[in-house]
Amino acid sequence: MAITSSPQPYNNILIFPFMVQSHTLPLLDLSKVFSHKGFTVTIVTTLSNALTIPECIKSYPNIHIIEIPFPSSPDISIPNACKYESQLPNMSLFFPFFEATFQLQQPFEKILQEMSESGSLPICVISDYFFMWTISSCRKFNVPRFVFHGTGVLGMAITKSVYAHGSNISIGSQTDPIHIPDVELPFTLTLNDMPHLIIVNYPSDPWYQLMSEIGECEKESSGIIVNSFMELESEHVSSLESFYQDGCKAWCVGPLLLYDEMVKLNDYHKITPSEPYLKWLDDRDTHNSVIYVCFSSHCDVPDVQLDEIVYGLEMSGHPFIWAAKSKTWALPDGMEDSIKDRGWIVRDWVDQRSILAHPAIGGFVSHCGWNSVLESLCMGVPLLGWPMDAEQPLNVKFVVDVLEAGISIPLKHDEIVKVDRKVISDAVKELMESDKGKKVREKAEQVGKLARQAVQKGGSSDQNLDELVDYLCGVNKKKM
Repeated sequence: MAITSSPQPYNNILIFPFMVQSHTLPLLDLSKVFSHKGFTVTIVTTLSNALTIPECIKSYPNIHIIEIPFPSSPDISIPNACKYESQLPNMSLFFPFFEATFQLQQPFEKILQEMSESGSLPICVISDYFFMWTISSCRKFNVPRFVFHGTGVLGMAITKSVYAHGSNISIGSQTDPIHIPDVELPFTLTLNDMPHLIIVNYPSDPWYQLMSEIGECEKESSGIIVNSFMELESEHVSSLESFYQDGCKAWCVGPLLLYDEMVKLNDYHKITPSEPYLKWLDDRDTHNSVIYVCFSSHCDVPDVQLDEIVYGLEMSGHPFIWAAKSKTWALPDGMEDSIKDRGWIVRDWVDQRSILAHPAIGGFVSHCGWNSVLESLCMGVPLLGWPMDAEQPLNVKFVVDVLEAGISIPLKHDEIVKVDRKVISDAVKELMESDKGKKVREKAEQVGKLARQAVQKGGSSDQNLDELVDYLCGVNKKKM
């Protein structure tokens, strides 16, 4: 692999992920990258979030965890048991959950204070963008703060532009093209395409105010760590950097999942061979024959929509594996016999990377969060885009219209059932059987090849990573 050890015995990097799996996983990947580079990495997180981390870093003795308690107060309107995003009974509680995290500032600064007193302040802090207060905390100790978003360059730039310009963005009908200031769009964007959390024309809206405040705070970051690569999004990097202070660089060092030298590329499925769903995939003797279905754990998909999904998958005639994470949904009567031997439904957590790397997988029905997009394309698997929230619709536009490595599922707006069974069945057939499906699979494989080249020795991300390491070491020497 591209990473070579270049020991920096006194260089400690502190990483602070937000307590959401999709935010934590790429930062764990980044921790491993810096570990390979000879840095000591300290991950600061809450007790509940820390439970999932040790297994991921057990082969990395220079990655350490510092646990801090999640805030507990009668003023916080979330259940006491909910100290990790996935534990929330519904996503309506996310905002109070987020507000509670502001109380993590004091214990975080206590960690920095103790490090300062022992002469072991980190060379930098890399924190999730939700922890906007880490800017002021790091300033107190003269430690550079880098921000990590976990989204692609283009999606991040569009989102930032919308929150920066707000109601000044002109919007006509649902289908009129929207001009996004400071961003050169590679596709036509309409109100129908935009995420409901991004287009907010009411400056008094709490979410709008929050995201605007985050954007203002993080302008002073020392840099932006981006889980993407130049071959994918180089033309949008300058747009993203324009939302930060002069000289703030966006370091495209991804895809982070491909760096781990413990893993053979395209061989993830051999990591956990005992998992029954992987054994089931092993029994599929035809490459690219199985469709994989998985949405984010915090996507609220109604049970009636889940019924349509399983009926649609059954109608398609293709074998499928589905990570269905609903705690309330049950298979419709008679469906268990209908899908026997052809469909595998998993209720627990699955190793998504292992599934996508399996040669039997031929397509991925996904909400198209950026992690899932990268994981799928790195394995050469085309996507059936079904966005749910956040910047996911932008990711689908990028995958379908720019990369041509996926197909979008047509959605109904403002209806409980967004996609009926026939549409699901037709979309699966189009991806798995048609000439268009063959072309998007070829494009996905091409993107996967570019991604692997980016992290290999001399690749764009490998070079950016070396430059980032040199920059961090230079900052450290100035302090000594």
